[in-house]
Amino acid sequence: MPVSLQNLLKIGQLKEHPPDAAEVQRLLAAAARNLADARVTTISPETRFDAAYKAIMQAALAALMAHGYRPDTNRPGHHVTVVQGLTLTIGLAPARVTVIDTLRRKRNLSDYTGEDIDDSSAEHCIAEADRLLQEVTVWLTAHRPQLIVPQR
Repeated sequence: MPVSLQNLLKIGQLKEHPPDAAEVQRLLAAAARNLADARVTTISPETRFDAAYKAIMQAALAALMAHGYRPDTNRPGHHVTVVQGLTLTIGLAPARVTVIDTLRRKRNLSDYTGEDIDDSSAEHCIAEADRLLQEVTVWLTAHRPQLIVPQR
């Protein structure tokens, strides 16, 4: 069975969640704030990486919610579902999803084993978060403009 948002709903990885413009706008604004925080070089690379990763998840979640779904956070693997869903929500290339998933795994190692995050990893995560936030915003503008506030 090919992977689709509907199939992820059927197997319980997703729940239906009506698109809500205010919610999508809050997620995009939070992602932008986290990205700004990640760029503060006086804090540790680990904290910068965490903030950038959070921005990635918020942008990816906004894209998923624009389709009328949210992950079932009571089930393990909801971060994987949100990240891998980017191919289905905004048509992100599988190679990009692989890069973002690598960042997810690095974040897990840091959180659960204390693995060190260096400056280069933090900068890479920040760049990916910035790129994804832009891609999600462009996709929303083209496909779900009613969910975002026009940029001035």
